[in-house]
Amino acid sequence: MLKITLLSSLLAFSLLFQACSSDEDKAAEANALLAKNEIVLTATDNSQYVLKKVNEGFKLDNSDAKILILDIFATWCPPCQAEASHLTSLQKKYKNKIKIIGVTIEDNIQNTKLESFKRDYDANYTLVNAPENRRLVDEIAEKLQLGSNFGIPLLVIYKDGKLVHYYQGAVEEEFIESDIKRALEI
Repeated sequence: MLKITLLSSLLAFSLLFQACSSDEDKAAEANALLAKNEIVLTATDNSQYVLKKVNEGFKLDNSDAKILILDIFATWCPPCQAEASHLTSLQKKYKNKIKIIGVTIEDNIQNTKLESFKRDYDANYTLVNAPENRRLVDEIAEKLQLGSNFGIPLLVIYKDGKLVHYYQGAVEEEFIESDIKRALEI
């Protein structure tokens, strides 16, 4: 009788842990899927921005901005430096309708260097410096079929998660603004 009680207790105990393990596995899978569909970027001021993958593109979570512009750049790149003030001008002009995020391709760069870039080249929009930068840049390059050695700056414009247009290399402010107006239906 003792053996039967012990055996049934052991069986119930193992089923209990198997069910918990299964629930934990499902939760871990759900978190992995969520992490796969989100990219968290940290700005130089430590604020965080969550990009959600939607419609084969990206959308900024918890933002009213209709247009997301990702500027993939490097601080040492002359065309990137020249473009910064134009992006600032567009961010000011379209305020809450667009959100510009500068995504550096430089690994292990100090925030002080990005702040110097911001000050020296009038880059008054969000600059992010996060381990997820590389993942974001790689995913964008793959979706645009650019390969791993694409030219910078790479400016990618999304509306509601859908690609509007992208530019590789220096581009005039008027072209970017034209795409913004078209996307906003102005």
